[in-house]
Amino acid sequence: MAPVRAPKCKWSIKRDSNMNIETMAEYVGLALLTAAMLRGTVSAYAYVGSHVKARRDQRTKVMQFRERAGELFARVGPTNGLEQPTAVGKRQFRIVKREYENLKGDICSFYLTPTDGQPIPSYRPGQFLTFVLDVPGAARTVTRCYSLSQSPTDPQNYYRVSVKKMAPPPNAVQGTPAGVSSSFFHDQLAEGSVVEVLPPAGSFCLDHASTRPVVLVAGGVGLTPLIAMLNWLAATNSQREIWMFYGVRDRNEHAFGELIRMISERMPNFRVVVFYEQPTPACRKGLDYDVKGYVSVDVMKTLLRSQNYEFYVCGPPQMMTTVISDLKNWGVADVDIRSESFGGASAPVRSSATVLPKADAKPIQIKFARSKMTVSWTGRMGSLLELAEACGVDAKCACRAGQCGTCKIAIKRGAVDYVTTPQAPLEEGYCLPCVARPITDLVLDL
Repeated sequence: MAPVRAPKCKWSIKRDSNMNIETMAEYVGLALLTAAMLRGTVSAYAYVGSHVKARRDQRTKVMQFRERAGELFARVGPTNGLEQPTAVGKRQFRIVKREYENLKGDICSFYLTPTDGQPIPSYRPGQFLTFVLDVPGAARTVTRCYSLSQSPTDPQNYYRVSVKKMAPPPNAVQGTPAGVSSSFFHDQLAEGSVVEVLPPAGSFCLDHASTRPVVLVAGGVGLTPLIAMLNWLAATNSQREIWMFYGVRDRNEHAFGELIRMISERMPNFRVVVFYEQPTPACRKGLDYDVKGYVSVDVMKTLLRSQNYEFYVCGPPQMMTTVISDLKNWGVADVDIRSESFGGASAPVRSSATVLPKADAKPIQIKFARSKMTVSWTGRMGSLLELAEACGVDAKCACRAGQCGTCKIAIKRGAVDYVTTPQAPLEEGYCLPCVARPITDLVLDL
């Protein structure tokens, strides 16, 4: 008898298959849902993470900016620009580079780094360094000031001063030597030479907090502190309206020409007008210079919108006298004219209302107490420093313009007035003979 076979349970098989398919579908759906959720979670984390990173990067950049801004503010100092650096004392600096700044070769920049490798004090645009020089053949050390000609926003691992080799005075007798300190720099200080330097000083500084339009007026090597100011304005991308009026003899004496041109091309808010006193056939008007003649306020009037500018003026005495007088006659306020002179004389800015003795007035008796010498002074004799030097009195000096304070001495009796307002700190009972003249008989601790 044939074996009996159980009937095939199709439905059962189908039902089981359907159950498997449904179960698989559920698993697949769950897997897809989980994947989607994971993908969403990953995307959410990625978004949040990128946002957090962006915010963190932004905060880092802000902190870095604030640090740089704080560093910059620390370098340029308080808004009034008059406080002196806290660093004191002489340090040795090595000349690491020399670079001529004009075709004539009488203006040379000297780059200085400290021999001890330690940080150096920063400075404000317009300040100077005081050098104590051992000049061969000199009876004593020679002290002179030279303006810093580099922007103080540059890395503070070196200083730069630009020194003009001074020729003998035009009316000097034959055989009169050239400038002692400037000749020493040009002729004897090479790369590798070491000099003694005092910290940056001086109050002829750009007001970095101001947003008013600014005019830089320079004559000859008086350009050097103004170049530091211009460099700072360019380095900080200043949006102030900036003008420079610069006068020299001709193309050969034109200093920093390429640098000024590059800044004028980069900054649409900066314009420069160059004056050549005696242009040669090689001087190209419109390329090398703009105006034949001396720096003139009349030219400024045709170009400036008004007299409501801050003026910074530096140059030889005759230029300073003319420009400052003309600016005042134009209506520029005294407070808007800041100046620094060189060459042994100063701009005619009085420190008080006291009237100085006339040239034909009765002589005033000046006693140099330490030197045990009494001499007569008249209005024709210039400053007390010039009188002391003419008498052979050992008087220290550097800037000869009331800026550095090197010549400061005590007044034992009497009173003085000034042909220019002293900028160096000055205690009661002291004077700066380089810019002082007597108004009474004097006894000086000199």
